[in-house]
Amino acid sequence: MRSLEDENLIFDAQFSSSALSPTLWIPHYLPQWTKPAHSEARYCVKNSYLQLQIHADQLAWLPSDSNMRVSNIQTALYSGIEGSPHGTHRHRRDLIVQTPQPTRKLYTPSAPARVEARLRASDDSTVMLAFWLVGVEDRGASESGEICIVELFGDQVRRNGERDGAEISLGVKAHHDPQLVEDMDKVTLQGFDATEWHTYAAEWDKNEVRIYVDDRLLKTSQQSIGYELQLMIDLFEFPDGEDRIITRYPKCGDVGFVRGWKL
Repeated sequence: MRSLEDENLIFDAQFSSSALSPTLWIPHYLPQWTKPAHSEARYCVKNSYLQLQIHADQLAWLPSDSNMRVSNIQTALYSGIEGSPHGTHRHRRDLIVQTPQPTRKLYTPSAPARVEARLRASDDSTVMLAFWLVGVEDRGASESGEICIVELFGDQVRRNGERDGAEISLGVKAHHDPQLVEDMDKVTLQGFDATEWHTYAAEWDKNEVRIYVDDRLLKTSQQSIGYELQLMIDLFEFPDGEDRIITRYPKCGDVGFVRGWKL
């Protein structure tokens, strides 16, 4: 990892007030594909960190599809008109725009760049905390590649009887970008507990993508993403069924800071 100069720091999100800064964050998950009440994040700020939350009464993101619920913060928006198939991260072919969005680009880094976030995951087996970058797609659906910096599934965040540490997922996802290939890994980190604070980061340039945990290089993907990417941090819940046991809520994932540099 190269040394970083303060003058190259162009995105610095700290969480010191009770509300998210509207100049840095959009507190919805891909709102173009659903309705606002279903995409809106639940969260609170405490002790200088952001806690993403899932509440017992929170609505499913796309109720016609599944019970999956999500609280997310992101740094850009793009969609076509209502009923169109155009919008950021159309990860299913049956998605159509339900709530058109104005194009907004609060922070959309492009190569060469580095981003990092300090995260603390939950060991709840029904949730996943994720940190990723994905193409905005305002110039076309082919600009849809993803840098998956980390996926932290609750049942894999610490050691158990089968492994001596956490298992994390990371890599590159092609989606609709014909220039990319899927290159995802699952990595077991011995003695690693993702329910404690750790820093997850990615650097990318014209030649490759590099992914780090606590400044340790874990993956290099020999492919290039040259277009603008938006940043996403989200807490997903994949419920076991319809019943909600109130005492198990809110479900949480914590964000200490997020930073981005132009390299």
